[in-house]
Amino acid sequence: MSGGNFHVHGPHDHAVEHAGGDHGSGGGLTQMVAIFTAVLATIGAIVSYQGGHTQNEALYYKNEAVLKKTDAANQWSYYQGKSTKQNLAELAESLATMPEQKAKYATAIARYKVEKEEIKKKAEGLEALSLAADKKSETALNPHDKLAQAMTFIQIAISLAAICVLTRRRWMFGLSGAAAAVGMIFWGLAFLAH
Repeated sequence: MSGGNFHVHGPHDHAVEHAGGDHGSGGGLTQMVAIFTAVLATIGAIVSYQGGHTQNEALYYKNEAVLKKTDAANQWSYYQGKSTKQNLAELAESLATMPEQKAKYATAIARYKVEKEEIKKKAEGLEALSLAADKKSETALNPHDKLAQAMTFIQIAISLAAICVLTRRRWMFGLSGAAAAVGMIFWGLAFLAH
């Protein structure tokens, strides 16, 4: 009832207030697990961010590689067009009977050779840039698997910690700590892989 100085306190209320065996000790297992879980969640957020960042960086470089490869292919097509024109000019030169026509085609052939060499250098340069961007993409993605494994073990540790609180089994907290330690090892290995 409300309104008086009476406080009705049932046996189940007492059990709920003191669940986990803390009994006024200021914390105990439940508080320890709660802090541990909060720390793991924070670390998990950092690992997740790093994993996403490595993917984005790898995709950026892979996209750059594709663009450079496309530009190189365009240059090779342009080179092929110049080769065709050069071949036609060579044919025309061999069929020409007048010296001025032969000279005109010889000049065109020389020009096509110079243009082809410039195009070839540009195409090869673009292919080199494409290969370099591909390499950067692979390097950027190297730590991703380790970060994903780290995140998996951190999530397992959080789940085991929750089970520990629900079952009040201290050994579950030990399993949670072990899973967290494995997660930290994988997180460290991700830095070494980069």
